Amino acid sequence: MYQYSFEKLDVYKDSRNLTSIVYKLSGPFPNDEKFGLTNQIRRAAVSVCLNLAEGCSRFSSKEKIRFCEIAYGSLMEVIACLDIASDLNYNSEIQKEKVKTQIFVISNKINSLRKSIQ
Repeated sequence: MYQYSFEKLDVYKDSRNLTSIVYKLSGPFPNDEKFGLTNQIRRAAVSVCLNLAEGCSRFSSKEKIRFCEIAYGSLMEVIACLDIASDLNYNSEIQKEKVKTQIFVISNKINSLRKSIQ
């Protein structure tokens, strides 16, 4: 079956995996966070994947780089949400650090992709 260029990227595959992890991690958050932190962290994780996909579809290098930057920003938003969730005791420091390790890998890959486009 045909794969689009972004589907072949390790950074895209890694970000999809991160999204699954974030959904599972945020599942036990309190119900009153359903439209707050739970929604925000999930949207940020999904945004990483979506912006990588959309950026790969652009024709100009400038646009591709911009979408990498947006994906990176969304990745940083996931970290901020994890920090807040940890402050509120919604997840453990161990869980947070495990996810942050994956985010570090993904952030390096996004930066490498951005540099390869320049």
